[in-house]
Amino acid sequence: MKLYYSPGACSLASHIVAQELGLPVSLVRVDLKAKTFEGQDYRAVNPKGSVPALETDDGELLTEGAVIMQFLSDLKPGAGMLPALGTFAHYRCLEWVNFIGTELHKGFSPLFRPNTPEEYKSIVRETLQAKLAIVAEAVSDLPYLCGDKFTIADAYLFTILRWAAPQKLDLGQWPSLVSYQERVGKRPPVHTALEAEGQKR
Repeated sequence: MKLYYSPGACSLASHIVAQELGLPVSLVRVDLKAKTFEGQDYRAVNPKGSVPALETDDGELLTEGAVIMQFLSDLKPGAGMLPALGTFAHYRCLEWVNFIGTELHKGFSPLFRPNTPEEYKSIVRETLQAKLAIVAEAVSDLPYLCGDKFTIADAYLFTILRWAAPQKLDLGQWPSLVSYQERVGKRPPVHTALEAEGQKR
């Protein structure tokens, strides 16, 4: 399988899941500004122009990180990266994935746009702080979002939280998030994914 990614982007979450599951993926680095990879037009692969995109061995293409993580998890259901279908734990995990995707991931989007007015960025940061407080409370007495088991929700949250400091959001006001990030960052598969993408832990 090929995983199209960009360093520092949300594609890291899918890469972490693949590493956690021991699934072999070939990394293809995408220049998101130019929308190219290896001198080719990335939009010919993924018309959305975003990462991640996953090309399966039989030529199918999946986009949208939340779906890619679920697909990868279903390749090794016994690993528990996504609790079993039909269990409440399954839906609880997806509840977090949805929250991270809609409230945090998309919440950060205006901060990355060069044309977003600074006044509006202040409002965005205030909104994100309220959402981050919810997550901080969830991991205040648990090692991971869904309990003792690392899931796709954690791969996603870890990735998005890495955007906080560069966007002037200090996680230090939530000690539980700081310790959470440190805990996840020490996982060998997470470290392997970061290193492969040239990212610091």
